[in-house]
Amino acid sequence: MIDIFFPFQRLADDVTFKVFNLTPSSYIADALNFFMYDILKIGFLLLVINYFMAVVRYYLPIENIRSILSSRKWYGLDYLLAALLGVITPFCSCSSIPLFIGFVSAGIPLGVTFTFLISSPLVNESSLILFPALFGFKIAFLYNLVGILISIIGGFLIQRLHMERYIDPTFLNIKSASIDKSVHKHKKILVLLKHWWKEGFTISKTIFPYVVLGVALGAFIHGFVPKEFIEHTFLTKGFLSVPLAVLAGIPLYANSVSVIPFVEALVGKGIPLGTALAFMTSTVTLSIPEALMLKKVLKVPLLLTFFSITSVGILCIGFLFNAL
Repeated sequence: MIDIFFPFQRLADDVTFKVFNLTPSSYIADALNFFMYDILKIGFLLLVINYFMAVVRYYLPIENIRSILSSRKWYGLDYLLAALLGVITPFCSCSSIPLFIGFVSAGIPLGVTFTFLISSPLVNESSLILFPALFGFKIAFLYNLVGILISIIGGFLIQRLHMERYIDPTFLNIKSASIDKSVHKHKKILVLLKHWWKEGFTISKTIFPYVVLGVALGAFIHGFVPKEFIEHTFLTKGFLSVPLAVLAGIPLYANSVSVIPFVEALVGKGIPLGTALAFMTSTVTLSIPEALMLKKVLKVPLLLTFFSITSVGILCIGFLFNAL
């Protein structure tokens, strides 16, 4: 698989180890490397996706998109498609936010957008490819199936609560460009490119300070919280181990590729599989850095609803796999 973000990782490595000459695997090196890579990656995604959505809004009016996707004729297929889109996009929770914002600004129903936001980090190429090798095909199939179901149910519940009023109007009330199309037929493409860039850059600029704050917190935790502390937290094998795993994962921030080896190590130490998976899903799906970024788009009631519904789903994953 081609890693389109490799140049960002290379630049982060060069700055960390060549410019600052930091020792590999040291706390400060891990934190700085993590911070630089994620800032570059998420900033790039913000610009590209918001620019793309500006083009979409110009050629396909938001009002039409909202009307099509709000139709009852989908019979839930739109939720399934959003969940499957989340499966094939190799994003962590914070990297999913730019596309989530694009969906919101395009007038896509709120439940469908949240289905994607839950599915993208929860079920991805890592759980499809690495899980069979580490835990067997049965566990991998069941995890991915449950993950998709949780994302669909979570999105459906949020839709049924009618919480659109808790979206920042800046993003919810973006309208399609109401410019005479006949005029635009004679405009040079450079004028349109400038128009799309301005619209996409404005949205990206609004979000980016929260990206910096969220990634900085995530980088600090990533670099300075010892793995031994986390392992010790999970030594309890009772009923509370799963809730503790979920709570322990929320302050952290990582993608599934980086956390799966740690999950394998936890299972090797005798920690129940469900507890280890609860920690992994909490880390990649819920995080304080993610909450800081979403806070710019979502008001507190909707943000808490999203975290609560997703947390209950993760608890179900933990208890289910511990019972197997």
